[in-house]
Amino acid sequence: METAINRQRILLQHLQPSSSSSSPRPESSSISASECLAGDSAAYQRNHVFGDDVVIVAAYRTALCKSKRGGFKDTYPDDLLAPVLKALIDKTNLNPSEVGDIVVGSVLAPGSQRASECRMAAFYAGFPETVPVRTVNRQCSSGLQAVADVAAAIKAGFYDIGIGAGLESMTVNPMAWEGSVNPKVKIFEQAQNCLLPMGITSENVASRFGVSRKEQDQAAVESHRRAAAATASGKFKDEIIPVATKVLLIPKLVRETPVTISVDDGIRPNASLADLGKLRPVFKKDGTTTAGNSSQVSDGAGAVLLMKRSVADKKGMPILGVFRTFAAVGVDPAIMGVGPAAAIPAAVKAAGLELDDIDLFEINEAFASQFVYCRNKLGLDPEKINVNGGAMAIGHPLGATGARCVATLLHEMKRRGKDCRFGVISMCIGTGMGAAAVFERADHGDELCNARVAR
Repeated sequence: METAINRQRILLQHLQPSSSSSSPRPESSSISASECLAGDSAAYQRNHVFGDDVVIVAAYRTALCKSKRGGFKDTYPDDLLAPVLKALIDKTNLNPSEVGDIVVGSVLAPGSQRASECRMAAFYAGFPETVPVRTVNRQCSSGLQAVADVAAAIKAGFYDIGIGAGLESMTVNPMAWEGSVNPKVKIFEQAQNCLLPMGITSENVASRFGVSRKEQDQAAVESHRRAAAATASGKFKDEIIPVATKVLLIPKLVRETPVTISVDDGIRPNASLADLGKLRPVFKKDGTTTAGNSSQVSDGAGAVLLMKRSVADKKGMPILGVFRTFAAVGVDPAIMGVGPAAAIPAAVKAAGLELDDIDLFEINEAFASQFVYCRNKLGLDPEKINVNGGAMAIGHPLGATGARCVATLLHEMKRRGKDCRFGVISMCIGTGMGAAAVFERADHGDELCNARVAR
């Protein structure tokens, strides 16, 4: 480390303002070499703006609607994505031709078809042909992976402005395996476990780690209660873009009714332990995972606009948050739901932080069993997690969930102001993985309340 610091001193000597480039620079200069454990170490007090930060200037989503029964059951997938992409332009006055790439997380649709639909949606939204589009699929973390990919590309200097998005219509593309399964899978237990129904992995987590049915149902009730309260108070209006679409009132007959969808339609304000307790297990006869304590099958989309901080400042863009770190990890496929318990510590450590530094968490509620396990394993304060409800109430459109969580987290952090500096988003991933990202509130004019001074 000492060698590295000496090298920094030599290099920094060439950056000091001076009338003579050959004269020596004093050690007491305002520019100095120092040990840094986390890049632009978010754990330390900042006293100036870092121009190379990757920042989020806007994040929006559609409402999330019940698959096959909700408000988007007759909406084309590209018509879900286009409104949130357009909102990024309209609400920031961004010149769309300046966007270096649009990356869209999506899971269930055939790859080439979904890639084409995303490109079509970009045209609907007003992006010129010069702006490229691609898709990414890391199962349930695909939307967050899209945001992370764009952040990494900006950090690498590939472009200065990009969009990470997510899209899923589980009405149009239900969960299914196409074609035959390689018989070799029977030789490898972990490979075979990649094929387990997600509900069975939930049952595995519940039985292996002792998560009771009552704990799961309580988590579901609380998710609905918080989501209903957030909806009633208008909190989601900051992040939801209304979508004008149509609904076929009578199946198989051409009778379309125009509607505008602006509210999540899966939230049950009156959910109770008594009602959830009446539901039968879905995946095992003597199991604990029910339709009531699992995430909802949903349709929806989200989009996040990222850019280099110096570019945002130059354009006068308000900064919603700073993208700090991202981590994806592997876990046992048979208990894939434990992924956040492994991914969150990895992402937080990479940011130079500790779990106690995090003010808010958005942890995807794929199943109550895994959500409760991860919360308890990490010893997290329930009052910091999913404060506006989670996927059991709001919904889980697989590829869009990560982008949805970014919008929900950053708008809540903005509302809380000085009392909220760092936030984390995390989710488990089918086939046995977890992903997490750390964000920082970006009102750089504020005195951040929980900053630690480097010593």
